[in-house]
Amino acid sequence: MLKFTLTLLWSLLFLFWNNTSQTTADRVTSRQLRTSVDTLRNAGSWPSELTVTPFVGSDLTPSPACLAVAPTGEVYVGVDMIGSLGKKPGKGRILKLIDSNNDGKVDQHTTFAVVDNPRGILPVGDQLFVLHTVFSPETALATGMDLVVFDDTNHDGVADGPSKPLIEHISNPNFLKSRGTDHATNGIRMGIDGWIYIAVGDFGFHNATDRSGKKLTMLGGGIVRVLPDGTEMEIFTHGLRNIYDVAIDPYMNVFTRDNTNDGGGWNIRFSNQIQSGEYGYPVLFKHFTDEIIPALVDVGGGSGTGSLFMDDATWPDKYNHVPMMADWGRSQLYLHRVTPDGASYTQKEEEFIKLAQITDVDIDASGRMYLSAWDGAGYSGSDSKGFVVRVVPKNWTYQPFLDVQKASVKKLASLLTSGSAVARLAAQQELLRRPAAKTAKVAWKIASDKRVPLYGRVAGMYTYAQATGADGVTNLVKLTSDEAMREFALRALADRKPVLSKVPIEPFLQGLTDTSPRVQLAATIGLGRLGRPEAASALLQVKVPTSFTAPAMGTEGPHATPNSALIPAHIAVRSLVSLNAVDACVQAIGSANSTLALWALRYMHDPKAVTGLISAYQKTNDAALKNQILVTLSRLYKKEADYDGSWWWSTRPDTHGPYYKGVTWESSPVISRFLVDEWKKADNKTVFTDLNSRLRMEIPEFGVEEVTVAKEEPKVDLEKIRNKKGQVGESSIEDVMLAMAKINGEAALGKTLFTQQGCVACHSLTRSETMKGPFMGQIGSIMNREQIAESILKPNASISQGFSTVLITAKGNKSYTGFVTEESSSKVVLRDIAGQVYTIKASDILSRKEMETSMMPTGLVNALSYEEFASLITFLSQQKK
Repeated sequence: MLKFTLTLLWSLLFLFWNNTSQTTADRVTSRQLRTSVDTLRNAGSWPSELTVTPFVGSDLTPSPACLAVAPTGEVYVGVDMIGSLGKKPGKGRILKLIDSNNDGKVDQHTTFAVVDNPRGILPVGDQLFVLHTVFSPETALATGMDLVVFDDTNHDGVADGPSKPLIEHISNPNFLKSRGTDHATNGIRMGIDGWIYIAVGDFGFHNATDRSGKKLTMLGGGIVRVLPDGTEMEIFTHGLRNIYDVAIDPYMNVFTRDNTNDGGGWNIRFSNQIQSGEYGYPVLFKHFTDEIIPALVDVGGGSGTGSLFMDDATWPDKYNHVPMMADWGRSQLYLHRVTPDGASYTQKEEEFIKLAQITDVDIDASGRMYLSAWDGAGYSGSDSKGFVVRVVPKNWTYQPFLDVQKASVKKLASLLTSGSAVARLAAQQELLRRPAAKTAKVAWKIASDKRVPLYGRVAGMYTYAQATGADGVTNLVKLTSDEAMREFALRALADRKPVLSKVPIEPFLQGLTDTSPRVQLAATIGLGRLGRPEAASALLQVKVPTSFTAPAMGTEGPHATPNSALIPAHIAVRSLVSLNAVDACVQAIGSANSTLALWALRYMHDPKAVTGLISAYQKTNDAALKNQILVTLSRLYKKEADYDGSWWWSTRPDTHGPYYKGVTWESSPVISRFLVDEWKKADNKTVFTDLNSRLRMEIPEFGVEEVTVAKEEPKVDLEKIRNKKGQVGESSIEDVMLAMAKINGEAALGKTLFTQQGCVACHSLTRSETMKGPFMGQIGSIMNREQIAESILKPNASISQGFSTVLITAKGNKSYTGFVTEESSSKVVLRDIAGQVYTIKASDILSRKEMETSMMPTGLVNALSYEEFASLITFLSQQKK
């Protein structure tokens, strides 16, 4: 197993991939990369059962933000030299890379299309779907992000012409202009159900428009899906922060890796995304955790990027059938071993492949997996950093995947039962191009055959559903009688809203009482989508578990602890809200279904709900029920303001909840009068004071908590905060980097800070000084200001070769931690973080381990103001000896 440390001086240490001049071809050109056969720079570790080899370097694919692989192995790489914080267009393109002899290296390439900020790529047949930022030709400013499709019908590796938009404005243009794409919309992936799933960051969007003219607005992040023809756009899940991609298994279970600001760090959460679910960021995930679907785990700080559900029979079982999640911040591809738990899962995270700032992962139908790496390209991209590697199992044998366009219907049908998820999807999409009657016949045969593996039956069923539309409803209903297929048949029946009028409600009502929690969940989701008011009474019978408990006021709830027992009730509430089942919920108050009804009523800002709640309160003598009604009415006093896209909550939003921009509405005066009247009569008035504080009603009679002002990005006054001590530590890295681009600082002050901040303990500025850690005397000739700033803010992401932290254990029960400053056959000289020097006899050394963390402490500049940090960077950037 090879192992190398990440490097601070990326450009010096990665030249072996930069020895070929870059070309931008309009047609296919052949090339052979000259790479070291025994070296893989900037990769850390991987299982011994795998072979990882360099595929292409920064000479061709600098700043690779995303990649996708066609079933036949062509690799599409999105080059994004704008990066996440850059704002100048003209620096992006999509490269199509071909390894024609399967030696693991690129030998043909084309520039497929020129686009800015490519963030998601999806090849399907002759089409390439791309998600990217759009800039105005006149102003050179971002106008939004679009999901588009390119055609390549002549298969020359270059788009036939301009793209066709499928969704326009699916990110917020105001913040694309002011910040770049750091919290914008990102990866795309197609499921076997035929939908394209889109990872939306918490910039959200206003009036995104699909090809049919449908408009959609979403405050915050989540998952949106759309059909490949650009129609039927809809929100799949909501309440995420800054997801980059989704992983989808053969049964349409969706997973993602998000990071959520807890007010301190940016902790990674891995979650199972359940259709219509609410995940709570930023207003519910801390103090209203009874109302959200919690993540499956919190694994600490990081930055989730690309993801893939590995499902390929050529891979070893231990690395198959698992979500693979890339983490840019940790330079690691992780496995999450998921175990079914009721309607959801539990998980166990494992390190898998370490790669320098990994951005994306994908696989072809032959089992060749590809990983792209940012490799220190910085927040604004670089023309000299970034690479792609190929990963295959040891003893793996290449078997070329057939050209599906030339395959018979019979052969394509057989591929629906392939052990490769990529092959199944490719066969399905080609079958859908063939005559619908033939496709429906072969797909139904597979879906209904109990001898076929379940993943094959599910692929057959979804192929049949897409080919037949409303005409397939009768057969899909038949599948609900098949125990193995019931869950999936219910999902397929409720999948497309234009077909729902033909779908009977009975299979869903029966599914609610099924012994399988997964069938119950599919039925609950489906009833919300069917839109039949008569479903409300059945949904209200879903049991609410004892774990439905609000956190004590001022405390955080379990937002990253699996709670499968809560999910059926959560989804039942979402379905009741979708049905606007106000009357049914009001009627259920005080019954055995009261808890679920009152939970759902929290989100029904309807005068009928308010009137019904007050009436129920006045009729009951049950003190506990009265209290629950008070809570519900108090929650309804305000609602979330309609989102117009003019603001964003920044990287450190107010997480108090339950609304970010709470506003009163037409029934607020009625609620206020009722609550005040009850407050006057109450012996225990603290109940109302607590509700006023927890729900931020701001009713004066109850005592008013000072409300935190929303941090709206356009109103930030850099001049007022640039000299505020501790500003660096209070801000996100992205915010600091944006500020550094606007503040020059003073080199003289920076020189003073270099000493005051302790930099001199480990760094020398002149050759005459004792060499300690990485030499800073010429750092300005190697790195620009942005790269210097990033290396200080994220020291563990950029460790200079030869200066990684080493742990040595020696005879006499001694241990030493530091970096090696001198080494010979007889001794090792080590310097620790305090500058102490140790000489250790080589014969005394029992073990020596290179650590993955830098000796440079994180947070070293947290106490500085923006002006001070800018001055330190300016001083260092002038060191060019």
